[in-house]
Amino acid sequence: MFTAFKVQGPRALLLSAGLAFVLHAVAAPPANKGLVSESSIPGQCLGNNHAQGSPKRLSVGVVPQLPATETLKRWSPFLENIGKSTDVCFVLSVSTSIPEFESEFLQGRHDLAFMNPYHQVMAFKAQGYEAMLADTRLLTGILVVAKDSPAKSLGDLQGATLSFPAPNAFAASLLIRSILADQGVSFKASYVKTHTNVYRSVALGSAKAGGGVNNTLLRESESLRATLRVLYETPGFRAHPFSAHPRVSSELRAAITKHILQMTSKPEHQNLLNQVQMPNPAQASHSRDYAPLQKLGIEQFVINENKN
Repeated sequence: MFTAFKVQGPRALLLSAGLAFVLHAVAAPPANKGLVSESSIPGQCLGNNHAQGSPKRLSVGVVPQLPATETLKRWSPFLENIGKSTDVCFVLSVSTSIPEFESEFLQGRHDLAFMNPYHQVMAFKAQGYEAMLADTRLLTGILVVAKDSPAKSLGDLQGATLSFPAPNAFAASLLIRSILADQGVSFKASYVKTHTNVYRSVALGSAKAGGGVNNTLLRESESLRATLRVLYETPGFRAHPFSAHPRVSSELRAAITKHILQMTSKPEHQNLLNQVQMPNPAQASHSRDYAPLQKLGIEQFVINENKN
């Protein structure tokens, strides 16, 4: 179990409400912006090869929390299983960085995308992506330090170098940086692309602390986790959604959702679900689960690296 320190100040009221979001009206999604071109979605077909070139050929993007080889290793068998059962050809696209992934979904390049909670807010505004599924385990942001670090509180990080996967990683960066700002803790941010790189940077001593999330730390090797200690943990929020662009038909969305939910009743599929951070998937909704994140006031910490 992770140990959490209480957050003081006005943001505490917002964060403590993370488990009971207040619903509020959201704008209607924008119009369909067209299909992705063949050349923009390289990669092999996962699932039904006969669906190549048909409406059942879907591009899939995954937020690059992990090294590219690890993402391919974890997601390919999962998509292969779904594709064969739903007669769909999935083409998995692995972005080189989180900012690149953001640029892709903001342009609507992915038919389906596994994204962080605040990415869902951004994707809905830009393209109308709708959340289909998310794990029932709540997502928490964490700040890790070396196991033998003398740091006992957030104040002990004053002036230190802290590593984060990317500016707009929701719980691992946006939430953590907003909390540190509320606490008056100044620091030098180092963006190292993946959660794995964050944990390694702290273990190797190149950063005094690093931002991650409970779900990725639990999936790191025991040897790496043994070198780290959780200094701070945020309240919980609905986990990363598996979302669909509005051009994906409601029939296809329903078939994919149904199959993933049915996988939970088959022990032989449990590892596939765990590998993609959805060991206990349940239906999700943008308006209920993610739109309320706008009330946290963290948009001031969003950094748009895709502007020309």
